[in-house]
Amino acid sequence: MMNIVLLEPEMPANTGNIGRTCVATGSRLHLIEPLGFKINEKSLKRAGLDYWNSLDVTVYDNYEDFLEENPRARERLYMATTKGLNVYTEVSYEPDAYIMFGKESAGIPEEILAAHKDTAVRIPMIGEIRSLNLANSVAVVLYEALRQQGFGGMTLQGKLRSRDWQ
Repeated sequence: MMNIVLLEPEMPANTGNIGRTCVATGSRLHLIEPLGFKINEKSLKRAGLDYWNSLDVTVYDNYEDFLEENPRARERLYMATTKGLNVYTEVSYEPDAYIMFGKESAGIPEEILAAHKDTAVRIPMIGEIRSLNLANSVAVVLYEALRQQGFGGMTLQGKLRSRDWQ
């Protein structure tokens, strides 16, 4: 099971979309305060649709609280950041890895990034664009990690509703 960690998320719609992605992939969502919204906000649940009740989500008071409650994260924590030295496809994600994303306006603080040089990963972009949408970034990196794990337990083939593929 993969773990998605959002450090001080600001936008409820992004967090709702990320929650929906976590439900679809069997991933856990870890939210580190302060949050820029209330967990019961309509926009959060609207973006997560009716999946929010199925989401495995935990809220932490701060980064240290998260590390204390998840000691394995210290060895399996990847930092998704535009400042990363590695492309997100160049690292090997463990089956129970933690992938952290920073808040939309500022990313992950550099004092945290500095301790994770080898596991700081980035999504390639052209030019000086600041970043991609947070929910899109989570999906891109999470699905690479899941691909490396062979998409374990996930449905790999779809079916038509009213006819066969033949």
